[in-house]
Amino acid sequence: MNVSIVGSGYVGTTIAACFADFGHDVVNVDIDEEIVDAINDGRAPIHEPGLEERISEHAGDRLRATTDYDAVRETDVTFLALPTPSREDGSIDTSIMEAGAESLGAALAGTDDHVVVVKSTVIPGTTEDVVAPALERGGFDGATLAMNPEFLRMGSAVADFLDPDKVVFGAFDDEGYETLREVYGPLLAQADDAAVVETGVREAEMIKYANNGFLAAKVSLVNDIGNVCKEFGVDAYEVADAIAEDDRIGGQFLRSGVGWGGSCFPKDTAAIIAAARDAGYDPAVLEAAVDVNDRQPERLLSLLDDHVDVEGERVAVLGLSFKPGTDDIRGTRAIPVIDGLQERGADVVAYDPVATEKMAEQRPDVAYADSARDALDGAVGAAVVTDWDEFAALDEEFDAMADPVVVDGRRVVTRRDGITYEGLTW
Repeated sequence: MNVSIVGSGYVGTTIAACFADFGHDVVNVDIDEEIVDAINDGRAPIHEPGLEERISEHAGDRLRATTDYDAVRETDVTFLALPTPSREDGSIDTSIMEAGAESLGAALAGTDDHVVVVKSTVIPGTTEDVVAPALERGGFDGATLAMNPEFLRMGSAVADFLDPDKVVFGAFDDEGYETLREVYGPLLAQADDAAVVETGVREAEMIKYANNGFLAAKVSLVNDIGNVCKEFGVDAYEVADAIAEDDRIGGQFLRSGVGWGGSCFPKDTAAIIAAARDAGYDPAVLEAAVDVNDRQPERLLSLLDDHVDVEGERVAVLGLSFKPGTDDIRGTRAIPVIDGLQERGADVVAYDPVATEKMAEQRPDVAYADSARDALDGAVGAAVVTDWDEFAALDEEFDAMADPVVVDGRRVVTRRDGITYEGLTW
């Protein structure tokens, strides 16, 4: 098929490369010329394992990028993969989505029919109440609308797309379902264990929020349990391993620690909470999940306070991305940890294998090291925020510290004699 994708963030770029892998002819439309040039040059505009290889293989052949919306006229279906950022009250800002849909509508004006699939995460009702009117304002009223939520995790987006546990198709009519089945046909042929959920558009919009809300609540619950375990000297991971044997609970997302971050969990929980409140309902469990998560970084800092006064002292922060495998710092727990250390008067020096540059742009007031060893050199304490593999067995690096105190927010560091260790769940 001929497929166009409006938006080249981690979702749009990932699905474009993977659709090209399946044999579709794909065009990415984006207003950012640097991103367009990167894709056409065979380079990934974001750090995502497995992505650059696919872009490099297909660029100039089955995959191209452009700033010209008119390219969508030569395609059968367009996926809208545009940002829906949070407003101050937590609700989603659809202005970028509306602008993109209007431009798409203008490009399609005069054509008879086109399938438009919303790929972005949007509140139920957005496809019909926001996207459809925007297309019409642009001059196109012949759209067949559908919704296809994404379930991609940063750091494993390509793998998640190629090996999904479910694929959700939301549509208003048979044409929408049939188009999505055809686009995803090569994937479903190889991922035969994936559940295919065909449902209404509003249900498809809600499934993404329900999915992330449930996982966010699960993480916060296990963090709350881990905090209780810490008070009684109980190994929370042994407890988690045991309850994971219960099929009703399962083992995923049971690693208690400093909390969740990223672009999805914080934004999606805030959005569905705001939408629920606007509808007159108080989502108490989701609100509690956010509250527990917000308190976890301060709990890490309080454990450091138990062992060392950091005022005027060098303290290392290891890990800046919100999770390993990505350079994304949105929602990272490193920011509240850094803020808390600076409020205590600490001299903060930070290190991350890939996210230092992005964090330095946002936080130029922090010193950055080129390696974990450099960050730890002369430090009286270290806070481990991201569970990068290289932090798992730091050895000689800790020797560079003076009377070292390590507070591990991810239970990744191997404990050694001569070092005071604290973990959120030890």
